[in-house]
Amino acid sequence: MAIRKAGSLDAAIAFYSRGEFREALALLDVLPGSDLASAEMLNIAAACARGMGSLQDAERYWESALRADPSHAHSHNNLGILFHQTKRLVEAEAAYRHALSLRPDYAEAHYNLGLLYQEAGKLQDADACYRNALRVRPHYAQAHNNLGILFQEQALWEQAEACFRQAVAVEPAYAEAHNNLGFVLAKLTRLSEAETSCRQAVALRPDLAAANNNLGLVLQEMQRFAEAQAAHLQALSLAPDNAEILFGLGQLFHRTRHLDEAENCYRRALAIKPDYAEALNNFGMILRETKRFVDAEAACRSVLSLRPKYAEAFYNLGLVYQEAGNVLEALDAYQRAIDLRPDYVEALLNQGNLLQKANHLPEAQACYRRALTCRPENADLHNNLGVLLAKQKHFADAESAYRRALSLRPEYAEALHNLALLYLQLKRFEDAEASLRTLLRFKPDDTDACNSLGNLLQRANRAHEAEEAYRRALALRPEHAATLNNLATLLQQVQRFPEAEASYRRAISIAPDYPEPKWNLGFLLLYLGRLDEGWPLMETRYDKALAKPIAAKPDLPFPQWSGEDLAGKSILVWPEQGFGDEIQFVRYLPLLKAAGAARVTLVCKAALVPLLRSAAGADQVLADSEATGQLQAHDYWTFILSLPLHCRTTVETIPAKLPYLAPDQARVGHWRERVADESVKVGLVWKGFGGHVNDANRSLPNLGCLAPLWSVAGVSFISLQRGMEKESALVRNPELPLLDLGADIEDFADTAAIVSQLDLVICVDTAAAHVAGALGKPCWVLLPFTHPDWRWMDGRADSPWYPGVVKLYRQTRPDDWSGMIQVLASDLAAWVRAR
Repeated sequence: MAIRKAGSLDAAIAFYSRGEFREALALLDVLPGSDLASAEMLNIAAACARGMGSLQDAERYWESALRADPSHAHSHNNLGILFHQTKRLVEAEAAYRHALSLRPDYAEAHYNLGLLYQEAGKLQDADACYRNALRVRPHYAQAHNNLGILFQEQALWEQAEACFRQAVAVEPAYAEAHNNLGFVLAKLTRLSEAETSCRQAVALRPDLAAANNNLGLVLQEMQRFAEAQAAHLQALSLAPDNAEILFGLGQLFHRTRHLDEAENCYRRALAIKPDYAEALNNFGMILRETKRFVDAEAACRSVLSLRPKYAEAFYNLGLVYQEAGNVLEALDAYQRAIDLRPDYVEALLNQGNLLQKANHLPEAQACYRRALTCRPENADLHNNLGVLLAKQKHFADAESAYRRALSLRPEYAEALHNLALLYLQLKRFEDAEASLRTLLRFKPDDTDACNSLGNLLQRANRAHEAEEAYRRALALRPEHAATLNNLATLLQQVQRFPEAEASYRRAISIAPDYPEPKWNLGFLLLYLGRLDEGWPLMETRYDKALAKPIAAKPDLPFPQWSGEDLAGKSILVWPEQGFGDEIQFVRYLPLLKAAGAARVTLVCKAALVPLLRSAAGADQVLADSEATGQLQAHDYWTFILSLPLHCRTTVETIPAKLPYLAPDQARVGHWRERVADESVKVGLVWKGFGGHVNDANRSLPNLGCLAPLWSVAGVSFISLQRGMEKESALVRNPELPLLDLGADIEDFADTAAIVSQLDLVICVDTAAAHVAGALGKPCWVLLPFTHPDWRWMDGRADSPWYPGVVKLYRQTRPDDWSGMIQVLASDLAAWVRAR
């Protein structure tokens, strides 16, 4: 067939270029499949048919064109586009290659073949095709753009930027390229430039939904959330069923903590595109953040079934397990994320944190250091490394890590707080206070910092300032149980007991599972003589949730005694706390016998066995070091300090018959010659066990504090003090009226044998006081102002635990021993004269 009239081909091309396909075809008197027209005419007809959606007719026209002129490269290229469009990819590739075999300089065919390869994931082949197209036509804007997309898909952001800039330089009105450039600039965190590019794309194409969506994403990163929401909603109005836009809007709601709206967006995106891995991953994050851990885990696993190498999904799965308390599974998930992305800093950080919490410190340190090689300017990593190094007692390195974190982020509250806690541990109190006060200048509403400052000031005996710090913390957070507990300990220390009790009880009511205030309140009530109220609370001492449990339950194959009937039963008494505690409470064994116990086994520390072996009520006495191998089955076990609770002891019912222990006579004979003296013999102990929590307050700084005693006539002093290597020269000073026996004492049976031959023991609050009391020997006990032990009670000069034997001397001011010792010297002189 022929054209109706001359010039009709030109007119048809004009109609085609305006998209008026029917009018163009009307001028071309050509039927599909005709071989009578020219290849050029048939090619135009095919393009019109494709434009009208008549793909079968278009294919037949192009086939006719190629029969008319097999060397017509344009028809081969266009037929390739048609095959490409209808997913006949092998035929499409063949058509593009045929076109290029006819015209190697055919830029469009190179470009189209590049698109085909890019969609197939053959990135190197696609790259070569785009470069061939640009070699033929250097100003080919679409080829520059698609080469940029290729780089973008490989996260080669700088190369992608260069390509997009070339595209818009060639074609300034190319909206899609401006949009792509904005996306890449956002990835490079050049947000102002990204915003400019996205806005340029929107100005050129207001109906370009992708550009409005990308603008919203950029504005999100700039934390201009209201503008971001407007951009996303505009994009959604242009493309209501676009899953990517719904995802972007969901991200916005997610970041602004509108979790219900975010979840709705993610659900809508997934309804449109069920295999949308990013949306499913973020949906899983919402489920985790709203504590729906089972559903969150299922969502993460669905993501990984879609994309098995999706590192972010493994990371999110790790968070799900971590928050659900499944540590091993969390560690494994983080490791899978790291295997896929060795530079995944967040996964390394979380893995390090979990390993540190589980006390796998070398492994945790390796995680932090590996993360720091990827991101050396990350302040959080330096801070967490500091925490770990402090745990390992690498204090100088820990300080350096905290200071590095602060150099990167000077107002980093957590690092300042951790640095202050490190200084507290190192007893660099001025530095600790400076760090906390700096923190509070930056963040005056930091309740934890106020609380820590209160602890520091309380420790420094600056009670008024400490109270101010605690009150400031409580003004910010009235329900903070830890601060209420700390305030109560301060009030107790300054002897404002009713206020202290009220504060402890308030803390307990707010946090019933928080054991510290229960333990401390029990301590206070016993100190006030309200024993029946205090004993139950003192059972908190072995609660595993305590920051520092006072006792640990033994692993025994029989139950802990809770006060059940003991008639005909066997019971094992387990040791705890200090030597003095065991000596004081061994008095309860006869009460167990009186309650009908058929067999009572006492386990105690090895140094006490020779003294307690003959304790009344004990059928067997074992050292704790040998108990495991020799224990027989018992009906019950009990801590030794739980006996007063189960015996319902009050001040009036304390089993106080003295003596309840006796020295070993062979040991007495051994020591008799060394302590023989016609003068009054007074034993001295001026330091307690260094590991005791209150030892800094209860022990004298040195033997020299007792110097006023040396002037008392008629007295020979005997040192029962052990571990005095640092004071050995002073203890062995021949000018002092002091016989040093401490270095030769092997165990408490030796101590008891010596004490039994003395007239008086003067000691700080340590085990020697209980040895003397249990033997019925006069004993004067020196008590600190700060945290005197509960057993000596409030304001008493005597002790109902050792009636008629123990006399108590109390500091009137913190750290002031001199006034008390002057009184002690005067009383000693009077006591000697009276004898």
